[in-house]
Amino acid sequence: MAGLDPENWDALRALGHRMLDEMLDNVQNVASGPVWQPMPDTVRQGFRDAALPTQETSLTALYDQFSQSVTPYATGNRHPRFMGWVHGGGTAQGMLAELLAAGLNANLGGRDHAPIEVERMVIRWAATMLGFPATATGVLVTGSSMANFIAMITASRAVNGGLEMRSAGLAGRKLVGYAAQTAHGCIARAFDMAGLGTQALRRVPVDADFRMDMAALRQMVAADRAAGLEPFVVVGTAGTVDTGSIDPLTALADFAEAENLWFHVDGAFGAMARLSPDYAPALAGMERANSIAFDFHKWAQTPYDAGCVLVREPGRQAAAFAQSLAYLSREERGLAAGAPWFCDLGPDLSRGFRALKVWFTLASFGTERLGGVVSQCCAVAQHLAKRVQATPCLELLAPVTLNIVCFRVIASDTDEDSLNGELVKDLQESGMAAPSTTLIHGKRAIRAAIVNHRTVEADADLMLETLLDLAEKRLGHKLERQTA
Repeated sequence: MAGLDPENWDALRALGHRMLDEMLDNVQNVASGPVWQPMPDTVRQGFRDAALPTQETSLTALYDQFSQSVTPYATGNRHPRFMGWVHGGGTAQGMLAELLAAGLNANLGGRDHAPIEVERMVIRWAATMLGFPATATGVLVTGSSMANFIAMITASRAVNGGLEMRSAGLAGRKLVGYAAQTAHGCIARAFDMAGLGTQALRRVPVDADFRMDMAALRQMVAADRAAGLEPFVVVGTAGTVDTGSIDPLTALADFAEAENLWFHVDGAFGAMARLSPDYAPALAGMERANSIAFDFHKWAQTPYDAGCVLVREPGRQAAAFAQSLAYLSREERGLAAGAPWFCDLGPDLSRGFRALKVWFTLASFGTERLGGVVSQCCAVAQHLAKRVQATPCLELLAPVTLNIVCFRVIASDTDEDSLNGELVKDLQESGMAAPSTTLIHGKRAIRAAIVNHRTVEADADLMLETLLDLAEKRLGHKLERQTA
């Protein structure tokens, strides 16, 4: 038989229905199982020792292996008590959209076809959500790491004579940018990959609320100009990775305008807070940015992966990335029509149909309901913070701006940093909850990020009670849980 299509479509259809039904059951009942569980050594070694297959393996056998060796040992971010890092919980609707997108197998690098128009629609919706003009350009990418990289390239090419860098490189130009000490590591990586070097990213001190210190920023920019350097971009963060703090975006917008700097906002998860009437005011000024990077796969609950970058001024993004190649020539009609193409707006020519799951997610729930998810997550975080503050053996380590709570167990008779680090591992391995850790003012913190649309106050309570039980077991004595 020519090609790779199945010999028996009916058998494949029956197996496909079984796969779909069982995965829907799995999603529906995800809260009834452990958040995460360690992978057995035999399973891990099985993958590491597997040889490259030269002959056929039945799809039934592959699905059985998936069910036994993959499904039980996933990250756990679909579970309502997954509170480590900032991962969205996904939805059944988004899962089905992925199935449809895979069936089409469309390449959204360019050309004239309906999936391209779906992505253009999604980009226009994103611009509307975040207060950008409808004429803004943008592209869907893997996540905010790539989105921030595209924004830094675009910003560097927007300086006077910047387009010459596409062929000549920096050629001795001393471009420098600015981001708070709390900025995500992908900003420094973007400077690295862009050839600017990580030293060209100045790390600005923060205030007591972990927000960029504007006075320090002004001094640093003035000093760099006096030293003959060329400031070109300032990056504000809407929802920092450690504490969820928000840089003073309006002040940054004013400063960038006065200093003729590109103003970029890394809103990886926090940008979606603009959908919540309760938290949108905290993001005032973000709509004035020259570019924004954010993820649909975090607070918008779209399945991984679905990042996005928006650029306010039409033409800037294409000027930084578009190429003229004979085999990619654009035509006025036919399949090669429909310029500009998305490959003109970033480094990727081969691009999947991410836009379908974003469309289905936004349209299935609407921005009001998604904004309600943001408010719900932040309410759970506030509930957890109050529980921490009311528990004598716990210490809240940072203000709770959005959805991230950083705290620790206090036990003066032991190394508290080591204790809290081990407790997080204990908690993860228990299967009851999965927070992560970070450092706040040099102290090891337990970090609970409430991002999942399924998480409620009872989940935070259970996480906290289990943590205290594990702490007492590890310490060998009771802790003071109630305020006298």
